[in-house]
Amino acid sequence: MARRGIRTLFLGHQRDDIAETMLMRLARGSGSAGLAAPRPLQAGPRGRTHARPLLKLARAEITGALRGAGAPWREDASNKADFFFRNRIRSKVLPAWQRAAGRDAMAGAAQSRELLEEDDSALEAWVARLKPVTPAGALSLSRLDGQPRAVVRRGLHRWLLAQPGATTLSRRGFEALLAAVLCGTPTRQSLGTKGFAVIRGRWLRYSAGA
Repeated sequence: MARRGIRTLFLGHQRDDIAETMLMRLARGSGSAGLAAPRPLQAGPRGRTHARPLLKLARAEITGALRGAGAPWREDASNKADFFFRNRIRSKVLPAWQRAAGRDAMAGAAQSRELLEEDDSALEAWVARLKPVTPAGALSLSRLDGQPRAVVRRGLHRWLLAQPGATTLSRRGFEALLAAVLCGTPTRQSLGTKGFAVIRGRWLRYSAGA
C-alpha cells in the first residue's frame, strides 16, 4: 500500500465474521474497542483506511449471489482445519449457539457490534475532550479526577501509546498502573527494559533508563 500510494484497502469480511470475532475476543477479555471489530471503516496509521463493504451481508447471501451469477471462487482448504481457533468457533460453537438461541444469533451479534462501536466512540470523544495527555507526553491526573474508571483507563492507554520507549504492559501490569493512577499513589513501575512509569504529584511521566 505504501509503495503504490494506496489509501484504502477493501476487505471481504461479512456478517458471520462479526460473531466469530466477538466470541474469540470475549474469550480473551476484550473491552468495547475489541468487541466492536470488525468495523465497516477502520482508520489506520498514516491516513490509511480499511473498508469492509460486505459486513451487513451473511456468508450464505454472498455465496448464493456468486452461484446465481455463475462466478467461480476458491475456498481455501485451511478454512476447514480445526487447528485455528476461528475455525473451531465457526464449525462447532456457532451452530450450537444458533440452535440454543432459537433465533438469528448472527444478526444479534451484528447489532451488538454496532452498539459497542457507538459506546466506544463516545468514550473516545469523552477522553479527547479532557485532553489528559499533554504535548510534552505527561498524563495529567488532575484532568482525570472524578472521571469514571473506563475514562481513566482510556486516558492511561493513550498515554502509553504516546511513549516511544514503553513496551507492551501485561494485563496485570496495566491494571496495577491504573490503580495507582486512580489513587494518585506515588509510583515507579517498570515498562520493560528501557524505562519506568513515574507518578509524582498529579502527573504520570515516562522516565527513561534502568
